[in-house]
Amino acid sequence: MVSVYEEKNISKAIMRAGLPAMLGQLTTLIYNIADTFFVSLTKEPAAIAAVTLCAPILLIIMSIACIFGMGGSSVIARLLGEGKKEESGATLNFCVYAMAAAGMVTLILGLLFLDPLANVSGADADNIAYTCDYLKWIFLGAPFIMLANGFVHLFRSVGLIKEGTIGLVLGNVINMVLDYVFIAILGWGTAGATLATSLGFVCATVYYIICMVREGRKGNPLVPWSPKCFSPNTVMVRNVVSIGIPGALITVLMSVSNIVLNNYIGIYGSGAVASYGIAYKLDMIPILLSVGLAQGVAPLVGYYYGGNRKDQMSDVVKRTVLYGVFMGAVFTVIFLLLGKPLAAIFLQDDVLIGQTGYFLKILCLSAPMLGVINMMTSYFQALGKAVKSLVITVLRNAALFIPGVVILNHFWKLDGVIAAQPVVETVLTLICIVMYMKDTGTCE
Repeated sequence: MVSVYEEKNISKAIMRAGLPAMLGQLTTLIYNIADTFFVSLTKEPAAIAAVTLCAPILLIIMSIACIFGMGGSSVIARLLGEGKKEESGATLNFCVYAMAAAGMVTLILGLLFLDPLANVSGADADNIAYTCDYLKWIFLGAPFIMLANGFVHLFRSVGLIKEGTIGLVLGNVINMVLDYVFIAILGWGTAGATLATSLGFVCATVYYIICMVREGRKGNPLVPWSPKCFSPNTVMVRNVVSIGIPGALITVLMSVSNIVLNNYIGIYGSGAVASYGIAYKLDMIPILLSVGLAQGVAPLVGYYYGGNRKDQMSDVVKRTVLYGVFMGAVFTVIFLLLGKPLAAIFLQDDVLIGQTGYFLKILCLSAPMLGVINMMTSYFQALGKAVKSLVITVLRNAALFIPGVVILNHFWKLDGVIAAQPVVETVLTLICIVMYMKDTGTCE
């Protein structure tokens, strides 16, 4: 089969690059929902709230992997477009060892500062014990969480799209199976949920390492595994980090905004946090599918850019945006019609079910806009234009979102806090369109 980079049919190239990434994100979502579902079997709102409160910390750990995973992926794709295979392989090798080292540092620091991190996350007297249990196992699995998440991006950039997706799916399926064993059978609650998560990432990491060894034995110069191939230089590190840090800040700032949001929702009690947690997990379906589509085609955009094939690059971007907007619109309709029935899958209390369904109907209003925002973020990352990607991130998760939460909470209380997401993303969509038009010169 012809390489996805040389696929002549643009729509087919988008599907070949985007669908596996969307599948991987979908299984990630399913395991997140499974975590929440199995924890909800405890019928403890505080336990469900703890899962929600710890999500930003898990995202921050993943964001560190993004420095080398997304940063390395962007650099590698552009190098391949320029025909520089040896430099691409050396970059991948450096990124793998850098992620492993960063994971060990995170493990040590996380365990040392476990209680302060739980408090910063918004834990209160009701859920502090559950939150600490969850965080402990997350930090113990930090090296594998980073490696597994980084490998996905690196494998896509060198054309190992199928292998990247299989590893992601494998880890998530194992996580779900262990969720059932640890929570439903053994009754370990939140500790069981996070232990299952960490072990899932361990299995995914082992699979990726096996793939690297296999590719190395085949003589694939793009996937060198041996420490002998570890040969970073100043230019390589700078190129990876200059793109990777803004990519990581996307997740870090998302986590910070979620922490702020959780603290404001926490004013209204654990029930409100639990309701929001369920609604947000369901709203993550269109969010993660949109992210998967945009991240999946990002190496394709970078490859065309590196090879100076601007027409194909533009075609990929525009079609991907259209696909993402349509997909988001479909989910908006589904959630508006089925908010309460979907909430009832996870909750037994009628009041919480009604509240969750209402939250979901508000959150889903921004789903069509994700096709624009996520693609523009990936577009600027793929081109190595880190500052523009960072601008979108800062606006989305800090400069617009945090003031939005504070202001809307002042005027409309809990309703205003929940509405912050669709309000901010509506404004940001317009900003992204203007940024893209200026970048391509279409508005001059």
